Amino acid sequence: MANISKRIALVYDRVNKWGGAERVLLVLHEMFPDAPLYTAVHNPATAGWAKVFPKVIPSFLQKFPYATTNHELYPWLTPLAFESFDFSEYDLVISVTSADAKGIITKPHTKHICYCLTPTRYLWSHEQEYKNQLDPMSKFISLPVFNYLKTWDKIAAYRPDSYIAISQTVQKRISKYYHRDSLVVYPPVDTDKFLAPDLKDYSTLTKDYFLYVSRLVSYKRADLVAEIFNDLKLPLKIIGLGKLGKKLRKLASENIQILGEQTEKELLFHYQNAKALVYFHEEDFGIIPVEAMSSGTPVIGLNKGGLSETVIHGITGVLIDQDDKNAFKNAILNFNHSDFDPQIISNHAKKFSKDRFQREFSQALIRLNSGRRRRNQVVATVT
Repeated sequence: MANISKRIALVYDRVNKWGGAERVLLVLHEMFPDAPLYTAVHNPATAGWAKVFPKVIPSFLQKFPYATTNHELYPWLTPLAFESFDFSEYDLVISVTSADAKGIITKPHTKHICYCLTPTRYLWSHEQEYKNQLDPMSKFISLPVFNYLKTWDKIAAYRPDSYIAISQTVQKRISKYYHRDSLVVYPPVDTDKFLAPDLKDYSTLTKDYFLYVSRLVSYKRADLVAEIFNDLKLPLKIIGLGKLGKKLRKLASENIQILGEQTEKELLFHYQNAKALVYFHEEDFGIIPVEAMSSGTPVIGLNKGGLSETVIHGITGVLIDQDDKNAFKNAILNFNHSDFDPQIISNHAKKFSKDRFQREFSQALIRLNSGRRRRNQVVATVT
């Protein structure tokens, strides 16, 4: 790629799951097919997507018991894992991170550009929310580690030469918590995938259920969604895997279907046949709502975070200002999918396409890579 260094490496927090960040990495691989991927731990069994990289290079944590499946057992070692990598053979390193990968140490001739998914959520923007989930004993045990990680994260935040944020929401957090400037390049969404020719005739689609799609983890609030639809007795389909899966199966009433993991074809079908995607949590960007809109399906969600940047109220969905269970209920009860034009919704989603990302990210790299290296880069470690 013109004006971009040829010796490039990618760095990511953990290669052991599938989600929005992993989609970004695959698009970066298309742009830089020879770039190896460095990471704290690599679990091939749960990260088959990573097979396309020429090399996946894990840290010393890979050899620790259960690290590939339960990385949270070693939070105090993960910073050291990233500091242990040697990037001296590269001209440019791109870290993709919401946690520790930004803390790599590079030599003066190697430019480090961070594509920041968010400043570490549990340390900064959602610190209190995280602490509230801990019982007193867990809080007592984890507090020293938490304080260490917060101190280290402040230092690590100065190691990248430049930042690219995935949204304006994240850009503001980078400024607030890290005191760093950043450009914004929205993540790539494969919008074309959701316009299969045999599903373009919207008049034949059922539109008889609401849809929730996400990893089933606590901060994404699938349990809240289930509780709301238990009360409303309206049909809901839940797609995703995660630690909340068992809880949801116990919680869900007969009007709720928990479908687990779905193929891309099945996911496409569910997107296009849903009345709306419901999304009652704050996301840093939120690829899933854009996927739903790509298929012509409106989104009902919280007017906060990335959703406030991707959904146009009254045009491509409904944005709810109050983070309140009754407000969510009222929005669902008052929703009429026939008020929304699928073609307008789908056309709007194209603004977040993969081609657009590759073009804008390349332009950002050229701009940032041509600048001087930061003189005040911090390479100190916490002892």
